[in-house]
Amino acid sequence: MHLPGGTAPSRVFYGWYVVYAIGFVMTTTAGLAFYNLPVLLDAFVSERGFSVSLASNTTAAFFVAAGTAGLIAGQLVDRFDPRYTIIGGAALASLALLSMGWITQAWQLFAFYIVFGFAYGLCGLVPTTTLISRWFERRRALAMSVGSTGLSLGGVVFTPIAVLLIHHLGLSGAAPWIALAFFLGTVPATYFIVRASPHAMGLMPDGGASAEGKDSALPQDVALAQVWRSRFFIALAVAFLFGLGAQVGGIAHIYRLANVRVGVETAATAVALLAIASLVGRLVAGWALLHMSSRAMTILLLGWQTFTLSLLSIAEGPVLVLAASVLFGLNSGSLLMMQPLLLAEAFGVKNLGRIYSVSQLVGVVGYSLGPAVAGFLYEYSGGYTIPYLAIAASSLIGMGVFSFSGPMRPAAN
Repeated sequence: MHLPGGTAPSRVFYGWYVVYAIGFVMTTTAGLAFYNLPVLLDAFVSERGFSVSLASNTTAAFFVAAGTAGLIAGQLVDRFDPRYTIIGGAALASLALLSMGWITQAWQLFAFYIVFGFAYGLCGLVPTTTLISRWFERRRALAMSVGSTGLSLGGVVFTPIAVLLIHHLGLSGAAPWIALAFFLGTVPATYFIVRASPHAMGLMPDGGASAEGKDSALPQDVALAQVWRSRFFIALAVAFLFGLGAQVGGIAHIYRLANVRVGVETAATAVALLAIASLVGRLVAGWALLHMSSRAMTILLLGWQTFTLSLLSIAEGPVLVLAASVLFGLNSGSLLMMQPLLLAEAFGVKNLGRIYSVSQLVGVVGYSLGPAVAGFLYEYSGGYTIPYLAIAASSLIGMGVFSFSGPMRPAAN
């Protein structure tokens, strides 16, 4: 890579160190928060006696709080150093996890998920994906796919450890260790390695490749007033409401689905395989985006998700349950990274924190309803066939909406 003002290749572009650090942070937050939600749901049901419906509703509260915090984080990262938003959220999340052992009543469970969700929103996708987007332009999809592999690695590395800790020590015994792991996995890497932008270090995105800032192939920043009126922005937000709502609903219940149909060992394996498949799928999608449009990729992913959720609805026995989990996982990580990529491609990165946070806040309706509806339908029907068919239908609706989203760039005034 060339550095500004230099004529010969020297050290690796610092943006890649930011990507790796963000990847480590995402590994922690995904493994001990996002992928850990179905594990916590099952633990609160089996160990503390809460109903599946109640635990599902508190999971929905987690995503409402996370979306609200994401809106705040979007404002903060566009104005201040994003490191402090991530560090503050991580510290609060660690304190929330520490409190798990004392939860015995419904109001305490709701309070835990609200605080934990709010903290996750401050240190989660909005600040981390915004940071990666700032450091790269031409290679943004590749950088995003590399950094966001942490979202999948978290389910491979941290979630199985959380399962073992909770299984052997119970929620009370596991809580301090999970809280400590969350803090150490987020704060040091963020503070010592991450930097707000390449410009803060006298660099340019992609290591100076676009130093002139005149490349017409790169999107220019779009005014926020135009963004909010854009047909593409509205359709994308609604499509991901249904699409990611279906995904989160599927992930939130997959541990319990496998546990009910097969057993606890298969359930833990299903979550781990889903995360591994998500990692592989994310890297494959990053490579495929070099050869196909982000719009086509998104439609393909929503269609694949519809199929795999339908397959999970009828999966019985360890082989089919695990195979369906792998197929579902191949899609889950890739779809999640498409939202900020599409928004950056359409509207630029200057206001990406706020744009992404608003789009994500709309999606919170889906994040919240997905697990809650699946939990309600589980108790109503006595099984997971109807719940997974319902969220598969939600994914299909998302694909339909996005297919008619119109041009990505707003028309010039």
